[in-house]
Amino acid sequence: MSTISISPTTPVAPAATAAAPPTRRKQTVRTFHLKKQQGEPITMLTAYDYATALAVDRAGIDSILVGDSLGMVVLGYDTTLPVTMADMLHHCRAVARGAQYALLIGDMPFMSYQVSVPEAVRNAGRFLQEAGMDAVKLEGGRERVEVVKAIVDAGIPVMGHLGLTPQSVHQLGGFRTQARTATAAQRLLEDALLLQEAGCFSLVLEAIPEQLARFVSQRLDIATIGIGAGVGCDGQVLVTHDLLGLFDRFTPKFARQYAHLHQVMAEAFAAYKEDVQQRRFPGPEHSTEMSAAEWQTLLANL
Repeated sequence: MSTISISPTTPVAPAATAAAPPTRRKQTVRTFHLKKQQGEPITMLTAYDYATALAVDRAGIDSILVGDSLGMVVLGYDTTLPVTMADMLHHCRAVARGAQYALLIGDMPFMSYQVSVPEAVRNAGRFLQEAGMDAVKLEGGRERVEVVKAIVDAGIPVMGHLGLTPQSVHQLGGFRTQARTATAAQRLLEDALLLQEAGCFSLVLEAIPEQLARFVSQRLDIATIGIGAGVGCDGQVLVTHDLLGLFDRFTPKFARQYAHLHQVMAEAFAAYKEDVQQRRFPGPEHSTEMSAAEWQTLLANL
């Protein structure tokens, strides 16, 4: 697919997918299982606000992840670590107001599930009870099995996350491809099987070798969602800001930019600034007038 570049002066035709098909149903964790069984790729994107969630949902995307990546692409942090439960719940609520059909997954932030199992269950429950999510996602393998079991036992669907786990960025030594040795790859496969046994309905596989991601996907009964893990996963996810070219600091190697909206925004802002400075905006078409009679009455009264 070619990259889209939109001129700020070019009118954009309404998208063919502007309205959801009337037969469309709410996506659930069962959707993931059925698509896995049928070999139909699963689509997932991130969203952090009402407007984006509405657009993603209308495009027919299967699932929306309210990722803690908002720490970097929305809040301006260098990592995801400073993101709090309050941050996540705030953005999840906005997304839930905008999305009607997609399966909504809230990312459990750093230290919201690592301290204790009871605290992890309480925090997971808040995503559903207070923020309108359908499921939660958390990072880690065998060390998270007990937490996953407890959350699932509480009736909350859990998506796991293996490979490059951003909340462990300091432990991993940076944002680097993971599981590149036979030993590390075997451990990742073992972790995937343990998380499946613990009750995860799906796993994100991030930044691991393509052949390993394909092999793990084939060994699991639950769906895998890849990001930087090749085409062999059962579905794919991207950070929407990367897809749209909205995050200008850097673009991950595995992300594909389908548009360059940061440049479009910069051009639009510059054009607005110039129009205001040159008094070309607002024009008559953007303003209202009093009737001549009312204006004369005002002047007479003064």
